[in-house]
Amino acid sequence: MLPAATLPRRKIAYRLMAVVCLVAASPVTVQSQSVQTRAVQEPITSIPVMPPGDPQRLALGERLFNDRRLSRDEARSCSSCHDVRTNGATSNARDVTLDGRPLALNTLTVFNAGLSFRLNWEGKYRTLEEEAEHVLRNPDIMGSSADDVVSKLRADPELVNQFGDAYGREPDASALLDALATYERSLVTPGSRFDRWLDGDAAAIAPEELAGYQLFKSLGCISCHQGVNVGGNLFQRHGIFHPLGTPDPQWLRVPSLRNVATTAPYFHDGSALTLSEAVRTMGIAQLDRVLTDEQITAVVAFLTTLTGTYRGQTITAPSAEPRAASAR
Repeated sequence: MLPAATLPRRKIAYRLMAVVCLVAASPVTVQSQSVQTRAVQEPITSIPVMPPGDPQRLALGERLFNDRRLSRDEARSCSSCHDVRTNGATSNARDVTLDGRPLALNTLTVFNAGLSFRLNWEGKYRTLEEEAEHVLRNPDIMGSSADDVVSKLRADPELVNQFGDAYGREPDASALLDALATYERSLVTPGSRFDRWLDGDAAAIAPEELAGYQLFKSLGCISCHQGVNVGGNLFQRHGIFHPLGTPDPQWLRVPSLRNVATTAPYFHDGSALTLSEAVRTMGIAQLDRVLTDEQITAVVAFLTTLTGTYRGQTITAPSAEPRAASAR
């Protein structure tokens, strides 16, 4: 047994050893702990690595997405309103019907659509297959049907062979919708600077952008815009305190804010032509707060960090300036 006088010295030695071990812990270990804490605490999560889809079905779906035979008059394809070379949508406040009238609602980007719990502004559809079927039948958009499209495709020997390779059968409605949905699920945009920050790269966003994120949370924007898609996972009534654009439909599926800096104009009616205008209007309509110019600048700075990549290229806005809805 140690002498009583030795015990305090032994305790001090143990404590010193513990401090030395803590100080000597590698920066990687400390950073790893910080990353784990951030991943648990933050209400936004980064886009995970998505499992690759069947390559033959993906290739077929991409070809169909760009095929004008999907529309009644063969004048438009899915990519006519959803340009994946830019922002997955267009620069129009509202795209037009087959006869040239403005559609009722702004076109949402197709990027990251598969990460949302419901689809389209009103959240009417639970799956991409269901939405594709509706879009084909919609008299204002494609004015056709899955069966009508299939009858056209069966006259194309090359496409018949491609369906055979991908599905083991000739074109039918089920395979058509599955191929389109398979391709659309692949349209995710990981690698945003904010995602890199979430995953541990502290230098991925600037201090003013981080301050904008903290303000975004403290103002309450995060209550509707959170999760992997920074939105897209709940319904909300617009114009809670003050009007926000056109009154109908009153209840909307909250849109994703991923790539939002590239998807002007904004809101269900495309009435906000710039991101700053959209942030200012949201503050008034949804939060009953008149944001200062400095606050708007800070929030916009954060929102620019949500721009991701597709096929190794950063998502960009269309070259055309955002345009208000035509009065036609």
